[in-house]
Amino acid sequence: MSQNPNFFLSVGKQIKDEYGHELGKVVSFTLTPGGEFDAVFIDQGDGKFLKRSVEYLKFDGADITLISRIKSEANAFCGQIPLIWRKDQALKDLAEKKKISEEVYEELHSNFDGVLNQLKNEAQALIEEIDKEIAKCANEIRELNYALVHLEIEHEIGKIDDQSYATAFAIIQESLKRVNTEKSDIGLTKNKLSNILLGEASKPSEHEENKVEAEAPEEAPPTSNAPELPEPPVVVYVKEVGKSSI
Repeated sequence: MSQNPNFFLSVGKQIKDEYGHELGKVVSFTLTPGGEFDAVFIDQGDGKFLKRSVEYLKFDGADITLISRIKSEANAFCGQIPLIWRKDQALKDLAEKKKISEEVYEELHSNFDGVLNQLKNEAQALIEEIDKEIAKCANEIRELNYALVHLEIEHEIGKIDDQSYATAFAIIQESLKRVNTEKSDIGLTKNKLSNILLGEASKPSEHEENKVEAEAPEEAPPTSNAPELPEPPVVVYVKEVGKSSI
């Protein structure tokens, strides 16, 4: 079987997730006995390695992007659950029209019902995993905002010079942008999957689907025992570098 040479060109290249987080460098691949690429090994740079299936990788020449496993699985459930439900409904219609026997209907309906329940249980487990990811993003956003506040304070009192301040400020802002995008994106994924489980999402038109996704509210992270602090704004201060003094 022929092999895509771009896969090999990716060895030694930086790999990022779809939100721009750098994960490490590609150091090797695994292939199936038939010669198909199966997974990549990623050196995280701290002595640890990741192994990720090519199922969740997007290749663009020598560049590789790791696609969210959660989003991939959620999209699969959003396609499979309505499909099985429609098949079961079609089966019921055939039985009511006397086109199939009651015995055949009961057997096939039981099969469809079993598969549907299994898919729903797996989808619910994925939603719980999504909740944890949303909570992690929310916590990271809070920590980055506090880091930004402390940076501003130390710069304001003259402990940090303008150049160092500007560099750190840009890094924190870029990180906040990425984490906010990730939190919003997986929140929309949860909304879509939750609607499927609630039976509220019969397949909409492309226009309607885009409208729903655009208007979907952002999910709040699960509450914890620790008291919640109000989330500071992404940009705490806006000023020109070099005008701070003591």
